[in-house]
Amino acid sequence: MTTRRLIAVVVLVPLLAALALWAFAWPAARTAPRDLPLGVAGPAAATAQVEKQLQRHEGAFEIHRYADEAAARAAIEDRTVYGAVVVTAQGPELLTASAASPVVAQLLQQAVAQQAAPSGAVPKTVDVVPTPTSDPRGAALSSSVLPLALAGIVAGAVVTVLGLRGFRAATALTAGAALVGVVAAALAHSWLGVLTGDWWAEAGTLALSTLAVSAAVAGLAALIGHAGIAVVAFLVMFLGNPFSGAATAPQLLPEPVGAIGQWLPPGASATLLRSVSFFDGAAATGPALTLAWWAALGLGAVLLGNALKTRARNTAPVSAERELAPAR
Repeated sequence: MTTRRLIAVVVLVPLLAALALWAFAWPAARTAPRDLPLGVAGPAAATAQVEKQLQRHEGAFEIHRYADEAAARAAIEDRTVYGAVVVTAQGPELLTASAASPVVAQLLQQAVAQQAAPSGAVPKTVDVVPTPTSDPRGAALSSSVLPLALAGIVAGAVVTVLGLRGFRAATALTAGAALVGVVAAALAHSWLGVLTGDWWAEAGTLALSTLAVSAAVAGLAALIGHAGIAVVAFLVMFLGNPFSGAATAPQLLPEPVGAIGQWLPPGASATLLRSVSFFDGAAATGPALTLAWWAALGLGAVLLGNALKTRARNTAPVSAERELAPAR
């Protein structure tokens, strides 16, 4: 038995290390635009050449056409596109939104500058939705993904280890997540100033992000035992965190990593937090529903697991009495 355990450890540790390197390093090494939503605004005759040049980057951009600069700005603020090239009489103008992704904003500046290189004209760049001055690179928001995930895993594990079940467990998970949301909003918004949206919306997002993970951990553990903690921790830490696109953008990750990441709590959390913090809640419905489903299914599993265990305990004595009863 000891030899088998030794072999298992020797094999498992390198396997986990290789998996972690793959999950974190592979998406980072393959970062590039893939159907990145980008607007082109202006008269059709004037924008035709711009579209043609952008389409040379095969598969890089998903072109959205707008009549004028105002429509392009509205699309950026609604999170329909990450930026837009506006053709004006003075030359091309680039609209970006560094709050959506500083990496994408820089990438768009480089792409448009390369197109304008032959003519020698430097395109004017306007940051429509900039990052806060206290966090110009957006590092604080992307860094929030891991702490929220860890808080959720720890909360779900503690509830499981303490033996809380049913409504008591659900109440503890919900109250704990709410407290995390309030504390995190106080730190990120009120103290550091890296979040600039509605305070309560941010606190609710942070709380829901934590609850989605903690409820999933406790719920799966209630159904299959302590192994459920490891399963959810693996999904969140080894897949959800590197696939979230929080530091770049989902459209910059290899397919289908970007899409998968948005269905997991870390990716949905980062997208929702950007929406409520910098875009007045634009495009928040999708990630909010994703987190709500994780939380609802997790809490439902907590209640279901308790009901099944209660039923099993009540059924066992009846079965024992029937076995001990003398036959007539």
